[in-house]
Amino acid sequence: MGRAFEFRKARKMKRWGAMSKTFTKIGKEISMAVKEGGPSPDSNARLRAVIQNAKAANMPKDNVERAIKKASEKDTAAYKEVLFEGYAPHGIAIVVETATDNNNRTVANVRAAFNKCDGTFGTSGSVIFMFDHTCNFRVKTEDLKIDLEEFELELIDFEVEEVFEDEDGIIIYAPFEQFGAIQSYLEENNIEILSSGFERIPTSTKNLNEEEQADVDKLLEKLEDDEDVLNVYHSMV
Repeated sequence: MGRAFEFRKARKMKRWGAMSKTFTKIGKEISMAVKEGGPSPDSNARLRAVIQNAKAANMPKDNVERAIKKASEKDTAAYKEVLFEGYAPHGIAIVVETATDNNNRTVANVRAAFNKCDGTFGTSGSVIFMFDHTCNFRVKTEDLKIDLEEFELELIDFEVEEVFEDEDGIIIYAPFEQFGAIQSYLEENNIEILSSGFERIPTSTKNLNEEEQADVDKLLEKLEDDEDVLNVYHSMV
C-alpha cells in the first residue's frame, strides 16, 4: 500500500477532533455548499457529498436540515475558504485550511498561534508546493460486483492513485480535480459513497525525536482548537 494509505492511517485517530467540533465543521461546509449551489442535494453535488459526510459522522438529520435552511436565508453570513501556510518548529511545513466570515480575525488568530509556538507564519505559496492536493472516497465494499484489482482498472481514466480496503470500506485516492467525475461515476454505478473529502498529503516527511514532536504538537493543537480552522496538514511523521 502506498503513501496515501500510510497518511490516512496516521491521521485516522486525530481526524476532526471532538464531536462538537466535527458538527461545527460540517455545518460550515453545508453553508458554503448551499451558498455555492443551492439547497437541493439532487442538483448540488457538493452539498450531496457533505450530507454523506454528516451521516458518516452521526450528525443528526435535524441538524443537517437546520443547517441547510439557515444557509438558505439571505442574511446568513457567507463563509469563505482561506488557506494559510507556514513552518512549525524544527522545519515542519504546515498548511491550514479555514472557513471564515471574518478574515481579519482568522488571520490574526492563525498568525498568533504560529508566533506563540515558535513557528513562522508564511506567505502564500511558501509551503503549499510540498503537498499534493487529493480527493478521497470511502464506498461500501459489498456494492462492488468485481474484485478490487478490476475496480482499480475501471477507475484508471480518472487518474486514481490508490485503491485499498480497510475495516471501514474501500478507499479511493485521486487528484483533487477528479472529485466530480469520480463522484458521478460511483453514483451512476449505484456504488454507495459513505464519505468523501479532500486531503493534502506531504510529498516528503521529516522524522523528529519525542521532544521535537511535542514542540510541533503544541502548534497543531492550538491551530486545531480555533473555530475557524477546518484542517491542519503537516510534514511531520
